Amino acid sequence: MQTQSLDVQNFINRERFSRYQWLVFALCFFIVLLDGFDTAAIGYIAPSLMKEWGIAKPELASVLSAALFGLAGGALISGPLADRYGRRGVLLVSVCLFGGACAASAMADNLQQLTVLRFITGLGLGSAMPNAVTLISEFSPDGRRATLTNAMFCGFPLGAALGGFLAAWMIPLWGWRSVLVLGGTVPLLLLALMYVTLPESVRHMVAKGYGVERIRAVLVRISASAAHAGAFTMGEAERQHGDDDGSRGIATLFQPRFLVGTCMLWMAYFMGLVIFYSLINWMPVLFKDAGLAPKTATLIAALFPLGGVGAVLSGWLMDRYDANRVIAIGFALTAVAIYAVGQAAGDVGLLTVVVFGAGTLMNTAQSSLPALAAAYYPTHCRATGVSWMLGVGRFGGIAGSFMVAELARRQLGFSQVFTVIAFASVAASVALVIKQIADRNKPQGGKPVLTAGINAH
Repeated sequence: MQTQSLDVQNFINRERFSRYQWLVFALCFFIVLLDGFDTAAIGYIAPSLMKEWGIAKPELASVLSAALFGLAGGALISGPLADRYGRRGVLLVSVCLFGGACAASAMADNLQQLTVLRFITGLGLGSAMPNAVTLISEFSPDGRRATLTNAMFCGFPLGAALGGFLAAWMIPLWGWRSVLVLGGTVPLLLLALMYVTLPESVRHMVAKGYGVERIRAVLVRISASAAHAGAFTMGEAERQHGDDDGSRGIATLFQPRFLVGTCMLWMAYFMGLVIFYSLINWMPVLFKDAGLAPKTATLIAALFPLGGVGAVLSGWLMDRYDANRVIAIGFALTAVAIYAVGQAAGDVGLLTVVVFGAGTLMNTAQSSLPALAAAYYPTHCRATGVSWMLGVGRFGGIAGSFMVAELARRQLGFSQVFTVIAFASVAASVALVIKQIADRNKPQGGKPVLTAGINAH
C-alpha cells in the first residue's frame, strides 16, 4: 500500500547517483556542448567571411553580435516560461530552434541574411543553456550539485574548442558553410533522443502539483524504493525575507534577501562574457594581424575555450568552501593571464601556453557562475534566476564584440587590446567579493521552511 510521504530532495540526497541521472547529465552535457559549438562557430569562420564577401573587421561586429542579442532574449524569456511550464518542453523547443536556424545559416547569401539567422540561432541557444543548468541542478544531490553542474557546463567550452579544431580542418576542405551545416544537423539528431528519454524535473513537478504517478515514474528510475511512496513533498530552506507578498519569478530576484546577490551575479557574468566573446570572436583575427598564419591563429585561439574543463575542480572546491571566494580568485588570476597574452605575440610557443592558461582560468570561473546562481535561488524561481543572469550577461558578450571592433578602429596595439580586456576580469572578481560580503550580512527571517507537496488523493 502506497502511504509513505517522500521528500524528493532528501530522496535524491541519500540515494546513489543512478544511471538514469547520468543519462540526464549526458543529455544536458551534449546540449551545452552543441550550444558552445554553435555560439563560437561564427568567430572561427569570420576570416573566411571577410575574404569571400570582401568585408572589413568593423563590419563583422553586427553578425558577431547578432547571436548574442538572440542569446539574451532567449534567456530572458525562457526562464519564466520554464518555471511556469517546465524545463523539458522549453529545452526541446530550444534545441529545435537553434539546430534548424544554424543549418539554415549555411545557405545565407549575404551579411544581412546571416545576421538575421544568427539572431534566431541565438534565441534557441539562449533558451537551452539556463534550462540545462537548472535541470541537472535539480537532479543532483546537495553535496555534489556544484561539481555536477560545473562538469556539465564544461560542455560549453569543449564545444567551442571543438568548433575551432573542426573549423581549421573543414574550412580548407569544404568551406565555411560546412561548419554551420554540422552545427545545425547534430542538434536535430539529439532532439529525437531527448524527446524519448529526457524527463521533467521532479522538483518542478512537485512544486507545480503534477500527478503522483508521473512523479513516481521518474523517481523509480533513480531507485525502486520510491515505488512505495504515496505522496511527495519538497522541503527547502526558505531564503526569502518578507516573502509574505507572495512574490514569484522575476519579482523574487529583487527581494531584499536576493537583491545585492542578483546584481553582483549579473555584473560578474556580464564582465565574464565581455572577456569570452571579445576573445573567442576576435582572437583569430588579432593573431592573424600579429603575423600568425590563419590556420595557426585559429588553432591557438581554439585553446582558449578548451581550458574550461577546469570547472570540474572549481565545482569540487565550491561544494567544500565559500563558492563566491573560489570564483573571485579565479577571475583575479584571469586578469593577470589575459594581460600576459598581450605580451606574448612574438613567441608562438609562449603564446600557445599563455592562451591555454588564460582560457583555463577564465572559463573555469565563468562556467562556475551558473552553478552559483542555481544554488542561490529556490525552486520556484531557479530557472528564472539562472536564465536572467545568463540573459543580462549576454549583453556583456555584445559589448565585448563591439568593444574590440572599436579598439581596432582606434588602432590600439595588440598588447593594449588585451590590457583593456583584462580590466573586465578585475570587475567580475570585485562583484563576487561584494556578493560574499552581502551573503554574510543578508537579512534573515521570513518563513524557515517552504514545503510543497502532493498526495495520492
